Amino acid sequence: MIRFSLVCDQGHAFESWFRDSSSYDDQAGRGLLSCPHCASVKVDKAIMAPQVARKDRVPAPPVAAPQPVALMSPEEQALRAKVRELRAMLTEKSDYVGERFANEARAMHDGEIEHRAIHGEASGEDVRSLIEDGIEIMPLPMLPDERN
Repeated sequence: MIRFSLVCDQGHAFESWFRDSSSYDDQAGRGLLSCPHCASVKVDKAIMAPQVARKDRVPAPPVAAPQPVALMSPEEQALRAKVRELRAMLTEKSDYVGERFANEARAMHDGEIEHRAIHGEASGEDVRSLIEDGIEIMPLPMLPDERN
């Protein structure tokens, strides 16, 4: 895994983890990256300074990993409320199909079952396959504190 510092065309800085450098290139090339602040999909790597270990220093004792914390402006709080509202609206008006999502989406696309709004879970491989086959899907908006 590799962590990249990223920046959008509006100047918002953020970080994201990728399996490797080519995973970043692939996702960026397909427009799958977006700024968490403004949703811009024009995202590039920010200039990063490498961390170089010095042999002349005694390593510091391990420290517990910091928890993500943010002091949000009223605008950011309003945006978070809108994301929650959008997610609630999308899930209320669709059927939850769980891990059958990819199979159900493909069956609808192929005309095997009636079209309807669905949501559920899909592996990265399933998502990639659906997109490559021209099946229009989208991730549900989710905030970090909503993840299970």
